[in-house]
Amino acid sequence: MISVLESAGKTFELSENEFNSIARLINEEAGINLTSQKMPLVKARLAGRIRKLGMKSYRQYVKYVKDDPTQKELLTMIDKLTTNKTSFFREEEHFDFIKKNILAQRDLKQEPLRVWSAGCSSGQEPYSLTMLLKEEYHNMAKEDFQMLATDISVEMVNKTRLGVYEEETMESLPAPYIRKYFTKVADQTSRTKYRVTDDLKQHVRVARLNLISEWPMKGPFDFILCRNVMIYFKRDLRKNLVYRYGKLLKPGGYLFIGLSESLGGNSGELNYVQPAIYCKPQ
Repeated sequence: MISVLESAGKTFELSENEFNSIARLINEEAGINLTSQKMPLVKARLAGRIRKLGMKSYRQYVKYVKDDPTQKELLTMIDKLTTNKTSFFREEEHFDFIKKNILAQRDLKQEPLRVWSAGCSSGQEPYSLTMLLKEEYHNMAKEDFQMLATDISVEMVNKTRLGVYEEETMESLPAPYIRKYFTKVADQTSRTKYRVTDDLKQHVRVARLNLISEWPMKGPFDFILCRNVMIYFKRDLRKNLVYRYGKLLKPGGYLFIGLSESLGGNSGELNYVQPAIYCKPQ
């Protein structure tokens, strides 16, 4: 027995074959590499979904996913199995670099800024950057700065588009930012939440995108943020993604990855600048 799902008084096993079937589906659709160490995660994240559907085994669930012609359940499974850890101004070193090395030398009225957040999760990354821009350029118009925010998760795309955040997620933000860029709201449980202002949202275009599929956008981008995303991909896929990012960057544009990541020999034509930052040659 590998792991156990308890439902309706019965016990079901997640066999190695069932896990491998789930791992193959995720890898083929999203490029995510689920190793055997992720079996407890798969068990924990899919258990509730299997119960909700009234199914009796992981095997039955895998068959249901494969037989669904709409692929809606496949997207739901991807939502359940993708990690979406994020926060406002996460990895501040990157925002400091952007402020000092990009924004300080940029007149947006003469040269608008175009950025892609590839793997935006629930939206804190694109909205953090937009706040930074608003602080630097007080009269910034919609056409001066545009952010494309994409994620494979339908749930995360919807959260980013909605732009509503729990009170506890706001702790990393300075109080003046909260007052300027958010409106306090309450849900049906009367819990305090904060909604991103329309003035901030106008700069962020949100869309679902699978990074291993075709990309409809043409670029070029001044910089691309793909932070803490490629760690879930195999080496060949990471190399291919970096190559594709490079093609969409302007000469002199930057690629930002997570501080715990390194491109190593997969940097292609991009030059190393400092940890987790790479630049396309002029």
